This record gives sequence, structure tokens and C-alpha cells, in this order.
Amino acid sequence: MRFLARLIVCLLLPVLASTQALAQDARAAVASNFLQAAQALGEDFHARTGHRIAFSAASTGKLHAQIRAGAPFDLLLAADAQTPRRLVDEGLAEKDTLHDYALGRLVLWSRDPSRVRDGEALLREGEIPRLSIANPALAPYGMAAREVLQRLGRWDALQPSLVLGENVGQAMQFVASGAAPLGLVPRSLVQEFERTSPGSGWEIPADWHAPIVQSAVLLARGRDNPAARAFSDYLRSAPAQAIVLQHGYDRVD
Repeated sequence: MRFLARLIVCLLLPVLASTQALAQDARAAVASNFLQAAQALGEDFHARTGHRIAFSAASTGKLHAQIRAGAPFDLLLAADAQTPRRLVDEGLAEKDTLHDYALGRLVLWSRDPSRVRDGEALLREGEIPRLSIANPALAPYGMAAREVLQRLGRWDALQPSLVLGENVGQAMQFVASGAAPLGLVPRSLVQEFERTSPGSGWEIPADWHAPIVQSAVLLARGRDNPAARAFSDYLRSAPAQAIVLQHGYDRVD
């Protein structure tokens, strides 16, 4: 019996060593709004493949600049559809791996549970002493927030009241900390925050701004990295899409 057990171990060791040797690491640049979801995806991906993905988060605009400057990223998970396509055009990403992985939604939100009762009326004509949004020049969610305010004719009037975050994470923090009583922030971040601290909010109608389609692409640096390429494929899988939906995003048709 002992001999049989030893034989099984001896037979399994080369297989385990081979599997471990095949496991690789990769680095992904991820839009700030998607960091929590990306980390959950990374854990599931590691459990399935043995590969590990390290994530670095910033606004999509900053990530684009870093990639162009030679930052050592293998993948980009952007908060828009334009930046990954621009990287393909610039010869910095692999066209055949380009795909949409999530659809973001905006919420008018306050950490005060009684603040947002009629969100539409508040946005259209209510008193807004300070409103936090991501910088529209850097972040797609900031661009969407600007479109909403322009649609309602309040963009110019609210300029003195805007508190601009460098990215959506910072914009959300301004609202969560009370630095701004209201914010136009991603539903995904609101959902994450309200797991421990309920607030009040109103989801912005999808047709009030251009769709926030989030796209991913394998970067030129990750072309020959098995972990990076496998994660790019994994993002399109049913298990990955289920995790994306759980984190407050809509499915991209």
C-alpha cells in the first residue's frame, strides 16, 4: 500500500511541476472604476489557470499616456472604447484581441440616505452646492457626466460647484468623505460602497449620455505572454461576464 502511494506521488510530481512551470504573471492597466471587478476576475482566473494578473489603476487618459511612454503593461482594460482602438492604430496593441467587456452606468449619489429623493428633479433644477465628477478630460465617466449636465442645460451654471476627481475613484471618494454632498459616479462604485454604508441615489437614464462601453486589448508588450493572452480570452467567457454583472455593470450586446 505504501509502495502504491509513493508511486502515485512520484507520477504526480512531474505533472505538478510542469503545471507550475507553465503558470505565468502579467500586468494589466485597468480603469479606476473597474479595479474591484478586475481583482475579482483575477482571483477567479488564477484559480482556473494558475496564472496571476497584477492590476494598476488610473484614469483611462493617464493609462494611455503611460502606455505610450513605455509603461510595462501587458493588457489594458479601459473605461471607454476609443482608447484601446487608438492604441491599435498607434501600433501599441493587438487588433485581433480588441473586444468590449462591460457597459458602465452613472448614478447621482449621496452618502446621505435622505438626500436624493427625486433625482431627476434635483438634477434639473435643484440646489447643488458641490457636485463631484471625474475630470472629463481624463475619464470617460467624467465625459458622460458632462453630457448629462449639458443635456439638462446646467453645465455652465454648475461650473463653480464642480469638484473634479482625477479619476472616478477620487470622484467617488469626494462624495464618500463628504467633501461633496453629491456626485455623478459609476454605479459599480456606488454598489461597492453601499455594501457597508448605505446612501441615496438615482440611476441616470442610459439615453442621457453616450453609452459607456468599456473595451479591453492585449498590448504589444504582452503579445508573447501566455498569461496575458489567456486573460484576454478569459474576459469573454461566461464565468467572467457573470462576475462583471455582479459588480454593477451591464452586459455589452
